[in-house]
Amino acid sequence: MLKKMMALSGSLLLTVGLLSGCGSSGGTDASKESAGGKEDLKTVTINMFTASPEYTDAFNAYIEEYKKVKPNVKINLEIMQADYNTILKSKIASGSTPDVFQTTAGGDIDTYADYSADLTNEPLAAAMTDAVRANMSSSDGKVLGFPVKGNLFTLIYNKDLLTKAGVTSPPKTIAEMQDAVTKLEAKGITPFANAYKEWWVWKHIFQHYVDAAAQDAGVEPKQLVSDFIAGKAKIKDYPVLYNNFFSFIDLTVKHGTDKPLERDSNAEVSDFASGKAAFMTGKGAWDEEAIKKINPDLKIGIMGYPVSDKADQSVIITGADQALRINKDSEVSKETIEFFNWLYTSEYGKNWFSQVAKVIPPIKDAPLPDLEMPKEMESILKTSKSGDLSVNYSLDTFHQKFGELMQAYISGNMNKDQAVAEIEKAWVQLGSAQ
Repeated sequence: MLKKMMALSGSLLLTVGLLSGCGSSGGTDASKESAGGKEDLKTVTINMFTASPEYTDAFNAYIEEYKKVKPNVKINLEIMQADYNTILKSKIASGSTPDVFQTTAGGDIDTYADYSADLTNEPLAAAMTDAVRANMSSSDGKVLGFPVKGNLFTLIYNKDLLTKAGVTSPPKTIAEMQDAVTKLEAKGITPFANAYKEWWVWKHIFQHYVDAAAQDAGVEPKQLVSDFIAGKAKIKDYPVLYNNFFSFIDLTVKHGTDKPLERDSNAEVSDFASGKAAFMTGKGAWDEEAIKKINPDLKIGIMGYPVSDKADQSVIITGADQALRINKDSEVSKETIEFFNWLYTSEYGKNWFSQVAKVIPPIKDAPLPDLEMPKEMESILKTSKSGDLSVNYSLDTFHQKFGELMQAYISGNMNKDQAVAEIEKAWVQLGSAQ
């Protein structure tokens, strides 16, 4: 049984297609004319339950395309963002596990292992990039999920505003960032756009500091996170976490857009796209289309967070943080696996990621979307390694609590040491499914 659940934000419910319940789906016999006469085909219904409303049109596109390949397969798509985890847990507990469902990656790969088909030897697993495959694998090495996209986590900046302020290259160290802030404000430019009303932006920032702290300690980020979950590690013992992370947050609040706890994701995008701020915190590649809709001419740059005085610790982070799962007990698991094998390996599928969904493909040998951030990512990774997607090593139950604690910190309702103590406690209580 599930012990811990991830949490998702938002309040959108979209139901697409004819819903006949999201439990395992059977089929009926249908007749189809063929060259040799009539052949009986089994009509198959696959029910998908996901939490990604931003990809509704893209999902519907591949559903329509697959009708040409398998006309006897019907795919019902239900997308629910508000209370998704609670409803998914209820479905699983009642024995109505959807044929396809969504979770976060990393720790939640193991959380839902008992309900997930083993995809290790499937073509879709072979098609994944190495980094994505690792994000989709359980602790015993089984591939139990597959992503809609690869992802990019980065500090986003407005190239023209930095140039206007005389900042000739993106800052990589704390001192360089402080210098950039001074230069930007001298030109009347607000340095930071924030979305601190959202709990999830905090984990995207914090993971950069976790990676640096692990590097300083000579361990892998996964080991460091495991030590925090086990209660063996203390934030005060890692200056990058205790000093640098909190100092950066203080900097973004002091030199950022007004009322940070009232600015949600859409407000942050609007602030950045309209030129009200030079840097956008806590975000990634998924925001580019929204930015470009507001300001098609904005020149976007990406960079690592300046986490320390070591320039080489300022890196972008790539990987996959969301996973689709196939219910191993579904009556149509065979047909469902066949469907996603097609998406991951067909020519249509290879192009679907970049041209229809317009995301960073999670598979090898697929073109990148015609967007600035993925192209810059490709250029950066020719000479630099990306950071570890360390958010995957803790459950979103922890990350949500972490975001709430950081909100209390910047509101003044909690000082740093109080926040640190509560973060450590939450890591032990909520960080793992164990």
